[in-house]
Amino acid sequence: MVEHKYLSYNQKNANCYFWRTYSGTEIDYVEEIGADFFAYEIKFNKAKARMPASWSDEYGSNFQVINKGNYLEFIL
Repeated sequence: MVEHKYLSYNQKNANCYFWRTYSGTEIDYVEEIGADFFAYEIKFNKAKARMPASWSDEYGSNFQVINKGNYLEFIL
């Protein structure tokens, strides 16, 4: 996967995940760096996405929406 190559090339030690609860709430992409988790919701349009309460309760507030307006910042 591209993100694994990017992380490896830039010497960032991160584990990558998809996150979903039993009730169906999901986050598209999660990086675990050290003891911190960073959640990314991927949307084609600038649709508003809210951080799931179950995510913030368990892992904190590191949540970002990625869309066609800001994806270059995310991948570079």
